Amino acid sequence: MALAQRASFTPSEYLQQERHSSERHEYIQGQIYSMAGASREHNQLVFNLAGLLHAQLRQRPCSAFVADMRVRTRINEAYFYPDLSVVCGAMQFEDETSDTLTNPILIIEVLSPTTEGYDRGAKFAHYRRLESLREYILVAQDRVSIERYTRNAQGQWLLSEATELEQTLQLEAIGCELGVKAVYEKVLS
Repeated sequence: MALAQRASFTPSEYLQQERHSSERHEYIQGQIYSMAGASREHNQLVFNLAGLLHAQLRQRPCSAFVADMRVRTRINEAYFYPDLSVVCGAMQFEDETSDTLTNPILIIEVLSPTTEGYDRGAKFAHYRRLESLREYILVAQDRVSIERYTRNAQGQWLLSEATELEQTLQLEAIGCELGVKAVYEKVLS
């Protein structure tokens, strides 16, 4: 991510610029960062995940979004583009433009070598501030590893991990499951 040259931007300045930009940028507490392109493996994983979730959510009151649906964590704090986000029930948006979701129940990020530490640390810290968020999934693109963080009734985040192709990961927040082998189809040889 490359930092914009200006010292600080308001959220409304960011949104105004972003809505007219041909490139995507994330916003964190006044700073705007350009987003890098994704690898073939990253794109394949996102496609696989979206297909698996779409098939299971078709007859449910949930909607899934890929890459271009912006998510706001808290007012004036941060705007991100998760690889996938899911909302169940009524969708809540930043404003009438309906391009910035504020109530995802599930977020999935595909890890890359340059963003893995950030996705696990600072970005997850921002996502945890979303009251609606119940599950956060991290998918490695260079090895079989899917980490599932779930928020329990006490507000604590618990980790479970799938590292074998034969495993199935239950996404309890949305009533779906991910077969690890299907997630990694056409990704790892």
